[in-house]
Amino acid sequence: QVQLVESGGGLVLAGDFLRLPCSASGRTFSIHDMAWFRQAPGYEREFLAVISYSGSDTNVADSVRGRFTISKDKAKNTLYLEMNSLRPEDTALYYCAAKNYYSLSPQTYAYRFWGQGTQVTVSS
Repeated sequence: QVQLVESGGGLVLAGDFLRLPCSASGRTFSIHDMAWFRQAPGYEREFLAVISYSGSDTNVADSVRGRFTISKDKAKNTLYLEMNSLRPEDTALYYCAAKNYYSLSPQTYAYRFWGQGTQVTVSS
C-alpha cells in the first residue's frame, strides 16, 4: 500500500502564494503518476495537475494553467503544488493522488491511492 499525506493548507488572502506538499510512504517504488485534485462544497472533485514518475511529463488543467505548478522531489518522495495569485474560487479541499502506471490521466477513477486532503481557504 501507499500512504499519502497532504499539508500546507490554511487561510490566505486573495493574491497570495501557497505551496502544498504531499508526502508519500509505504510501497512508493510502485508509484508512477502523482496528481492533485480539489473539491469545493457542492462540487465534484476537480483535476488540477499530474506529473509522471520521472517528473519530465506533466498535464495541467486549463482552469489553473499559468497559476498552478506541479513538481516532485523523488529523493524525498514528496509531491508539490505551487499556487500563485490565489482567488476566493480556489477555496477547496486539496487532495493528492497516485497510481501505478503512466497515463497522465485527469480522471479520478484512474487513481488508486488518495490522501485525506488539506483545506485551502482564500479570503477576499
